[in-house]
Amino acid sequence: MIDLFLGVDAGGSHCRARLTDAAGRVLGTGEAGPANARIGLEKLRATLMETCDQALAQAGLGAKDAARIGAGLGIAGISRPGVRDALNTLGLPFATIRWETDAAIANLGAHNGGDGATLILGTGSIAYVKANGGAFSIGGYGFPISDEGSGAALGLSAVRHALRALDGRTKPTPLSSAITSRFSHETPRVIAWMDTATPKEYAAFAPIVFDFAEADDEIARSIVESAALHVEQFIETIFVRGAPRCSLAGGLAPRMRPWLRERTAARLSPPLGDPLDGALLLAGL
Repeated sequence: MIDLFLGVDAGGSHCRARLTDAAGRVLGTGEAGPANARIGLEKLRATLMETCDQALAQAGLGAKDAARIGAGLGIAGISRPGVRDALNTLGLPFATIRWETDAAIANLGAHNGGDGATLILGTGSIAYVKANGGAFSIGGYGFPISDEGSGAALGLSAVRHALRALDGRTKPTPLSSAITSRFSHETPRVIAWMDTATPKEYAAFAPIVFDFAEADDEIARSIVESAALHVEQFIETIFVRGAPRCSLAGGLAPRMRPWLRERTAARLSPPLGDPLDGALLLAGL
């Protein structure tokens, strides 16, 4: 008998889980590192189970109780060809499992399962729209070809500026100095880092970009203002394509919102819930 519900939000920066009873009371939570489809099935399964085991342990439950759980999991990158089929081979121990993208569960939570759109601004960026009997996404094709307005995109722009400042093509600014200081102001060190840098590692520079933009660093402001234009284009497209309301979500959203034009910000609606609320709806709660 299913009398427990588990919601999981697995994204590019972290994986979170929330366990509830049938009345929606939170029994336990868990959190671990990146858990998108790009990290490989073995790592994905390990991270999912680490997060879920934390939630079970916090609730005073064990592995045997997994058979009582209806699980809803939102996983970044699930829309890639073959990923859904591969996920069904993971052998997760829950009674029932429903998969969706992380964008889909964010949208479910933001609009309590109703029509609307959610623009997620985190390590990456993607809009998810549910309207007129259908559901679809906008953007979110992966870094670096997509993810406009995201933390990774902001970080990439900052690193590019820093390299140009190092070789004299642009004027150094406090932002460029802050970035290059991480690499002892040596271009070869930046290049070596770039060879293996992940979207999450680029996105780690995003708070620095915002800090310097708010301090009126000329280049930092231009980077954030350019990102804000991409975010506004997302929002405009969302409404053109029929969404009755739109909410922002993701760790970058609070810092980006003040950079949007007032007329754009006025069109946004506060989310009714978070992605884990959406994942629990998906699970059947």
